[in-house]
This record gives sequence, structure tokens and C-alpha cells, in this order.
Amino acid sequence: MLGFGIIIPNLAYYAEDIGATPTKIAILLSIYSGMQLLFAPIWGRLSDKHGRKPAILLGLLGNAAALVAFGLAKEYIWLFAARSAAGIASAAVLPSVMAYVADVTTSEERGKGMGLMGAAMGLGFILGPAIGGVMGRHDLPFFVAGGLSLLTFLFALVLLPESLQKDVVGERHEWISPRELFRRTTLKSSLTPLFLVAFFTTFSFAGLETTFPLFIEEGWEYKQKEMGWMFMVMGAIVVPLQGGLLGRLINWIGERRIIIAGLLLNALGMVLFLNASSFVTLTVYLTITGIGNQLIRPTNTSWISKQTSIGQGAAIGIMDAFLSLGRVLGPLLGGWLYDKSAHPEFVKTGFNSVLGAWLYESNAYSYTVLAGILVIAIVCLYVPLRRVERNTQA
Repeated sequence: MLGFGIIIPNLAYYAEDIGATPTKIAILLSIYSGMQLLFAPIWGRLSDKHGRKPAILLGLLGNAAALVAFGLAKEYIWLFAARSAAGIASAAVLPSVMAYVADVTTSEERGKGMGLMGAAMGLGFILGPAIGGVMGRHDLPFFVAGGLSLLTFLFALVLLPESLQKDVVGERHEWISPRELFRRTTLKSSLTPLFLVAFFTTFSFAGLETTFPLFIEEGWEYKQKEMGWMFMVMGAIVVPLQGGLLGRLINWIGERRIIIAGLLLNALGMVLFLNASSFVTLTVYLTITGIGNQLIRPTNTSWISKQTSIGQGAAIGIMDAFLSLGRVLGPLLGGWLYDKSAHPEFVKTGFNSVLGAWLYESNAYSYTVLAGILVIAIVCLYVPLRRVERNTQA
């Protein structure tokens, strides 16, 4: 995640340097998540069948090669190919790592384990943009990130033991086609509300991330440096919360209440951006949104791992597919909402009627719409989540 964070401030600029249009840049951002959407469930199932370590190693090595290839590319078609390969490779890592944590923790320890994983991921994602933002060249971060992925590959190769027992690998779960896997885990699964939580959480936050650099630049002329500091402050609060308190909170009040609270905090932070007036207020509101967002993923993963009957890797892979779908659709809606010049006249009239002209003219109105979608999701998922909680207690 540190490598992933390092390239975030530079990907669009590097693509722009070789002549990519804004639309082509958006395609690069979406294709990565699109490949994860397709391949995360498959990699998760393969890790159930053949072990976690092989999937982790293949993913890390493939990701390193794809990042270096992106940094070397001088034509758009090769950027597209390298970004697609990075999405396929990275889809092998996170579901397998989360399933690894589920393998080596008890039900009581699961929340703490997932919280620590969330803290590690959050720390990497938060420090990464700050590091990437101070690199002078736009291609350099991709070589640095590729090197980090290669070092992690070597570390895992030498020091990481397999978490699945030998008598379990390849025997506990029969092979299921990707189509059948999606059908079983969505249409016929009690876990569907948790998968939808994953989707809506990522959908809203990805919509915010897409336009946040434009928002702070247009309103306050802040750029990469200031944004990096904002994320670092958010991380200084979020990471200890995930690593030190989340596991105890899960055991104390349960996953459902934490998820509902996280969704509400996420929505609240987005609405508060309407009142942002300075670096301090921007950072505070971003932190509120970040706390809500970062509480949800490890909690949701812990809950899914306790409930699944199709294998930890497969279930968490499906969750990652829903996360990826949110990362594909969220930026598209967030960017469209933010770009008022792209709205047809009847859409402008509708927004003015529903939200009010003063709100529509605000640069933060798109975040209010995303917050509204989150609130609707909370209302619709409240009863299904209670049903999942009753099944857990039973």
C-alpha cells in the first residue's frame, strides 16, 4: 500500500506528460479497479485451493513488473497494458493476505487482526502520497513502488510461512467457476449486505478522492504538498484507532454498530466540506470522513470471514470485487458531479430544484450528493445487517 500511495499523486501527471487526455487518464484509473473486480474472486479461490503464499508471491512479483513497465512506457497503449497487468496482479495480494489473517486468528482475535491489517494498509496509503508528492520526476515513483513490491516479494518468499494446513490445501473447497461463485455469494448468500457495505463505502470515498485535489486547488490554491500533509494528519489519528482499539470495539459493541457508525461518519465528513474555510477545517473534515471509511473495511472483512462457508479467500475476494466496483463507478460519478459544465440543462434545473441554487454552486455539492447516497444505503441496509448479526449470534 505504500507503493500504491506513492504513485497516486503522479499517475495522472505522468500520463499527461505523454499526451493522455483527461478521458484517457480516467480510463487508466478505472481499468486497474476493473481488473481487480474480475480477478479478485478468482485469485481468492485459487488461494483456497493452492495456499495463500503462492498467490501472494505471484501477485507481488507481477505487481513489481507492471509498475516498472508503467514507468518505462512512452506510449498510451503501454500505459494501459501495464496498468491492467498491475490490477490483475494486485488482485492476488490483498484477498490472500486478508484470508491469511483469518486463517491464523480465532473468532475473538479476528477483529484485532483485521484492525492491525487495516492500520498497516492505512499507514502505507497515507505516507505514500506524501512521499510521492516530493519526488521531482513523474516516472520515478513507479520504479520506487516497483522496487518496494519486489522487496516485499523477497521478504515473503524467505520469511512468510504458509497459513493453510497441508491437509486443507486443495481439499476443503471444491473448484467453482467464477460465474457460479458470484451467483452463490450474491444471489444466494446472507453475506450480500456486507458486500454492499463494501461497495457503497468505497464508491463514496473514491468519488471524493477523484475531485479532492481540484477542490482544494480551486478553493485555496492548495496542491500536492498540502494534500500530503492532510493525509498524514488523518493517518496519525486513523492508524492508532485501527491498530489499537478496533479489535476491542468489535468484541465490545459488535461489527454491525461499528459499520453503521462508520457509514454515518463518512457521510457527515462529506457534508461538512460545505463549511470548509481553511487548511485546518479541511483536514478535520477529511479526518472525520477517513475515520468512518477506515473503520469499515477491517470490520467488514472480520465479519465476512466469520460467516463464510465457501472459503476465506473466495469470500474476501468477492468483497474485494465489490470494493473494486466502487472504485470504478465512484470516480465516474464524482467527476461528473463536480464538472458542472458537463451537466445538461435539465440536470442543472433538477439539482437547483432539489438541492437549492446555493448548494449547487458550491464546489462541495458533489460530496453532499455522495453523502446522500450513503445515507440511503444506511437506511436500506439497516434491517439486512441486523439479520446478519442475528445469524452471527445464533
